Amino acid sequence: MKIPLFKIYWDNEDIEAVSKVIKKGAYWTTGPIVNEFESKISEYIGSKYCVTFNSGTSALHSILLAYGVTVGDEVIVPSFTFIATANAPLFTGAKPIFADIEEKTLGLDPLDVKEKITKKTKAIIPVHYGGSPCRINELKEIAEDHNLILIEDAAESFGAMIDDRKIGTFGDSTMFSFCQNKIITTGDGGCITTNSKDVYEKLKLIRSHGRQETSNYFSSTEFMDYVTLGYNFRISDITAALGVSQINKIDKIIELRRKNANYLNDRLSSIDEIDLLNPPEEYFHVYQMYTIRVAGGARTRDELMRYLSEKGIGTKVYFYPVHLTHFYKTKFGYNRGEVPRTEEISDCVLSLPMFPTMVKEEMDYIAETLNNFFEKHPYE
Repeated sequence: MKIPLFKIYWDNEDIEAVSKVIKKGAYWTTGPIVNEFESKISEYIGSKYCVTFNSGTSALHSILLAYGVTVGDEVIVPSFTFIATANAPLFTGAKPIFADIEEKTLGLDPLDVKEKITKKTKAIIPVHYGGSPCRINELKEIAEDHNLILIEDAAESFGAMIDDRKIGTFGDSTMFSFCQNKIITTGDGGCITTNSKDVYEKLKLIRSHGRQETSNYFSSTEFMDYVTLGYNFRISDITAALGVSQINKIDKIIELRRKNANYLNDRLSSIDEIDLLNPPEEYFHVYQMYTIRVAGGARTRDELMRYLSEKGIGTKVYFYPVHLTHFYKTKFGYNRGEVPRTEEISDCVLSLPMFPTMVKEEMDYIAETLNNFFEKHPYE
């Protein structure tokens, strides 16, 4: 591709940070840099605690376990998301219940969430889509009114805000992802932020075999008891070193993304056949993805994808509905019509290239190529 969908932002500081840990010849698995990374995340987000994991999926699985979500419980999730959001309740024996999304932020629609609440509902997991906050204040009010756990899936929205308040401080706990295409990355990885000491302590047990650690397991001679069932969900000190280096330049990364998104917005705003996503003014969008909606639905959108690919421009549909995947259709009998707005929006969304190091020439080429396509495929 001339212009891929994303490029990882890195510099020599990232290389030096990882090399420094490697050259120590010790603490490659767990060490002091993990604690440093967690402290930096907590400080940046504004939470009391942070626990890192080897993926956002592991983090989401663990937080449901920490809150005791189990067989017979229901968890309200969007279908317009990466499949891990819906799978996580299944990992604990609970059932995901799909609620529809709304037009402005492409996050959970508070009105439909209310409709999906039953006596079995234990938690709500809203997704902050593509770098934009969802309507989290309204969802928080619903959760409080019904005594439900609110877990923010902010995998794509590290650094996003409403007014001056960071995403990750609205729910009871929040999951962030550090997979390679995210705002900051450790290759793969994730974390949970929370203000609950009890949840924090449970998460530390869950991520490391249920082991009650009083010091570094690999360098200590003392016996450490195993007090609950746990997993091997840890990140390494090597990974954490990369995370520390990345978070040290988070403001620069977000500034570059927003600058590029604003430029693309200006270039694409005159194309009648596409709609740009414009969240409310008080929402601070970090543009982990740059998503447009294409008039004419899936047929036109898919033709545009092929055309852009032929011209060397990477694109992807984020997201196809989870409930229409083979697994969910065969296991639960879902079909079209379950969450109609999700299905309609999914048929027309397309994510265009977005990364900090994009240059004007690349963005101009994307805009010109889109213009050329719609000159040949006008929508009436």
